Order: sequence, then structure tokens, then C-alpha cells
Amino acid sequence: MKAEDIPLIRKIIRRNKRLELLFAVAGLVALLIGVLTFVALFAQMAFAGWERITPEFFTNFPSRRAAQAGILSAWVGSLLVMLVTAVSAVPLGVASGIYLEEYAPKNLLTDIIEINVTNLAGVPSIVYGLLALGVFVYTFGFGQSILSAGLTLGLLILPVVIVATRESIRSIPLHIREAAYGLGATRWQVTRDHIVPYSLPGIMTGVIIGMSRAIGETAPIITIGALTFIAFLPESPVGPEFPWVNFEWLTSGFTVMPIQMFNWTSRPEEAFQQNAAAAGFILVLMTLAMNAVSIWIRYHVRKDIKW
Repeated sequence: MKAEDIPLIRKIIRRNKRLELLFAVAGLVALLIGVLTFVALFAQMAFAGWERITPEFFTNFPSRRAAQAGILSAWVGSLLVMLVTAVSAVPLGVASGIYLEEYAPKNLLTDIIEINVTNLAGVPSIVYGLLALGVFVYTFGFGQSILSAGLTLGLLILPVVIVATRESIRSIPLHIREAAYGLGATRWQVTRDHIVPYSLPGIMTGVIIGMSRAIGETAPIITIGALTFIAFLPESPVGPEFPWVNFEWLTSGFTVMPIQMFNWTSRPEEAFQQNAAAAGFILVLMTLAMNAVSIWIRYHVRKDIKW
């Protein structure tokens, strides 16, 4: 390096530092815009609906009188639909991701499946609703039930779970597999004892992201015929006799939190708008609680991983 090049190099370094600072400021501004927008909306819902958040609001059925209306059938319906969604989508999505990443041969058919799985993650939710209306409601005869709704949302989040599972598996260092194979482990043993446990935090993140999306969906649930006004609860999943499991609730009519909010926001009375704000605030809290559980599980699983 020549002495006359030093001023030029210093000039380049100063310019790069300015660009780095500009990029950092732009990123911080973008982050603050998103966070502050969410905080403002969340605070607005809390302020507008705080007076309605009482024990009676959770234990009352919807009513034509705003002061007596509650979300009992809506939050119970949301929990039951999410239960069916998780049971139908999570095992299938995780198993599909493991197969595509660890077992599927690298050929044209696998490439086509991978492309379609990725594309399905961006399909509008109303398309899933129309598909479910024709397949689950009419062809399979499940009707306008919790089972149809759960399977619909399960299809909706299935590509998200598959993609998250594959990306989590890909993040595992190659030497983990090589060490296990070097000790004589079979592919199944490597997958069961190393791949799945080490990728579990990433898989859980994908599952919670999908469930968080599903719990707020409205379009596919309306398409398959969810009720906007319901004053009864489904049968309890726990039966009074052995084996103490009751499946009649799967065929019951239902409503969910977004549908109840939609019903209230469509009414002109200010009191119903207040009810909708309170329901929205509770729905956001439910979503945040799901994410908190995911973070807790991910933290405790990662503590036990030593590479």
C-alpha cells in the first residue's frame, strides 16, 4: 500500500461508516413504526373496551342487549377449533417436513411437491374456505361443524408448519448427522434422537406462527358456515363414562372470536363497538399467550442442546 492511498482508504472507511449508520437508523425507524402501530392499536382496543372486560363478559352468551352480551360461546369455540387444527396439522406437517428433508429422493416429483408446498403458504385464506366447503362440508358430510372448521384451518397452516420444519432441520450442523452415522446409527435413529430434538425449537416457532394466524382467520370460517349468533355450547369433550371421551362436540355448530367481533362491529350501536374492542383485546392476549408458551418451550429445549 502506497502512502498516497491512505487518504482514499480513510475516505472509503468514513463513507462506509456513514452508510452503516444510515442503514441502522432506517432499520430502527422501520421497527419502531411496526411496533408503535401495534402498540397504538392494542392500547386503543384496551381503552375502548376495558369497561366491558368483566367476569360476566367471559361467562355470558351473546345477546341483543350489548350490556348483557358476552363471548362465552366464541372463546370456547375458538379453543375447540384450535384443538382440531393443532391435532390435524401439526403431526402431519412435521412428519411431511421430516420426510421431505430426510427421506424423500431428490427427483422431479419431489421438486414439484416442494414448489407447491411453498406456493400454498401464500394462497389467500378464502380459497381454503371454498375448498373446505366443497370437500369437508358437502362431500365428506361433516356439515357446518367444529370438525370442518378445524380441518379447514389445519389445511391453511399446514404449508407453514412444513416449511418451518424443513428450515429448522436444515439449520442443524452436518457434523451431528455424520457423528451419529459414524457410530452406526440408522437413519431413523438419527432422525428420532438428534434431528427432531435439535430442530424442535424452530418447529415450535413455526407451529405457533401458524396457530396465531389461524386463530384470527375469518374468511374461511364464514365460508363454511360459522354461526354469527349462538347461545349454546358444544358438548363437552370429556364424557361421563369410560373411556371418558366424547366426540359429539366435533359435529356441533360453533362460532369463534373473529366472527363474534365481526357481528358486533356490523351493528351501529356504540355499546356493541365497545364489546368488539374488548373481544379484540382478549383475542390479541390469547395470541400473545400462545407465543409466550412457544418462547418458554423453545428456551427450555435450547438449554438442553449442546453441540
